[in-house]
Amino acid sequence: MLSEEDDVDIHALKRQGMTISEIARRTDHDRKTIRAYLARQAAPGQRKRATSDLFDKFIAYVTARLTEDPHLWAVTLLDELRPLGFTGSYPTLTRQVRDRGLRPTCTACAHVTKRPNAIIEHPPGEETQFDWVELPDAPIGWVFPTKRAYVLVGSLAHSGVWRAVISPSMDQPHLLAAMTVLLGLLGGVTKTWRFDRMSTVLKAGTSDLTPMFAAFSKHHAVSVVACRPRSGNRKGVVEKNNHTAAQRWWRNLADELTPEQAQHSLTTFASSQDGRRREGRDGSTTAAVMFAAERLAPLPPTLFPVVVTEERTATRQALIDWRGNRYSVPPELAATKVVVYQRLGAATIDIATISGIVLARHQIAEPGLGVTIRDSGHVTALEAIALASAPPGRPHRKKERIPPGTGARTAAAELAGTPAPTTTVINLAAYEQAAKNRNTLQ
Repeated sequence: MLSEEDDVDIHALKRQGMTISEIARRTDHDRKTIRAYLARQAAPGQRKRATSDLFDKFIAYVTARLTEDPHLWAVTLLDELRPLGFTGSYPTLTRQVRDRGLRPTCTACAHVTKRPNAIIEHPPGEETQFDWVELPDAPIGWVFPTKRAYVLVGSLAHSGVWRAVISPSMDQPHLLAAMTVLLGLLGGVTKTWRFDRMSTVLKAGTSDLTPMFAAFSKHHAVSVVACRPRSGNRKGVVEKNNHTAAQRWWRNLADELTPEQAQHSLTTFASSQDGRRREGRDGSTTAAVMFAAERLAPLPPTLFPVVVTEERTATRQALIDWRGNRYSVPPELAATKVVVYQRLGAATIDIATISGIVLARHQIAEPGLGVTIRDSGHVTALEAIALASAPPGRPHRKKERIPPGTGARTAAAELAGTPAPTTTVINLAAYEQAAKNRNTLQ
């Protein structure tokens, strides 16, 4: 294969009157190669295959499938091509699709990322944007239902000041509880709240608020705005803060931190972002300076009565973990699943069975203290059960030697057809009687 530069050189030498052999000697190429390029039988920069391309017969099918579905995964396409006789690997398929330009651009989706974006004005105190960030690989010590952590980010649209709250779930009670904490971190409420079309905020397939969230927004005297379908870029402020939280805070979060310590770390990190530069109307300024102009309404004097429910597995010591502390349960619930109920703002938690029967109630301690709170009745009952279930004798050691006894040896003799082992029994009573009748020595 000749490069573009070599192709130009051999044509120039040919026009100078050199023969093919002279050109081949000067350029150090084969005469057949020189002759092919001068006759336009080969193109510079393109190597002719020694064998036919085995992918050629699949081009029509791949083109049709990717025209029908431009987002079809290559691995799914590979599954379809296998029964048709394609023996190449996954990298071979992706390389062929990429080099041949077989995947078309989806015109239905191109406008989402390539359309021009208008500048949206956000007056001070007008809007707060909320969004969930799903973060994988939560630390092992976190008592979360899955291996993921969820962070609710709230951003003031005018200043860009944001705060975030870690949550084990994205269901509606946890959303309302996280929003309550988050509004306290922001220091007030704006006139409107903006969300994606979450199922916890809007009824499925409609633009109506769910009854619980409608009551929550009415409690805070705000209106709720949901983004139109496929128009999530109207939440640009919170989306950027989501990216910052995931890439700058979550990536280097230490494994040994508890959820309460991680929450403190997240709040500290978000506060440190208040000093970042932002383009304001009067030139470049900081988020903290623009926050001073926010007109936030005060929070309601009472908390919204939402009940957070989470499952826990009691330990063998009849304890459950809750918000960085441990609470006792009746001993009969040891090593079983229980349900913990906490009303937002309440000073107690209720612990119930899976069927919903409440069996314990505790005063909650400050989250993250690592204290253990036991009910005296639970302690007494646990000790009684532990003592009653203790074995009467000494437990066997793992490597203790216990050879076959008399019963085992007799049974083995019967199985082998040999006489049963006899045991000589010496009766000392006869010796004792003889000793009594013996005359004493004179």
